[in-house]
Amino acid sequence: MEIEILRLGHRLPRDERISTHVALVARAFGANSMAYSGQHDEGLSRSLERLGTSWGGQFKVEYMPKYKSYIKEKKEQGFSIAHLSMYGIPLPEAVPKIKKKQKLLLIVGGEHVPPDVYHLSDFNISVTNQPHSEVAALAITLDRLMDGKELERSFDKRFKGKIRIEPSEKGKEIIEG
Repeated sequence: MEIEILRLGHRLPRDERISTHVALVARAFGANSMAYSGQHDEGLSRSLERLGTSWGGQFKVEYMPKYKSYIKEKKEQGFSIAHLSMYGIPLPEAVPKIKKKQKLLLIVGGEHVPPDVYHLSDFNISVTNQPHSEVAALAITLDRLMDGKELERSFDKRFKGKIRIEPSEKGKEIIEG
């Protein structure tokens, strides 16, 4: 399944860390790319480019100032749209339907999600109906969609970076080269 992420409403300097973490989770858990709306942040793109240079992978981040036209464009390209929200149907009920799709755009909200996002989405999904972190919601959703494969050692080898971690029960073993 091809999975892309749309992070809504990025605000500087408030969301620098959260949006970076959304991108890091998306990358590590198997998404292909992330677009973001809100304020343009060249530092976000540069940070992920540097990460890719060292740790490998093809993950890209791009700025999309008009989220609504971006969502519509993705629909025209055959993507199903899934919005992560506290107000949607429970994730366990949605996963079997979503897994049947070939292309998926996962929308991760910000402070206030405009009502049109709920209507443009094919799925409004809740990881829980309690206030929670969008980073955690994305991680749990990707884990369920990937059936835990992103946690296997063989999955990690697809990044082919200059730096990699050798799993160790105690201490840290970093391999460079």
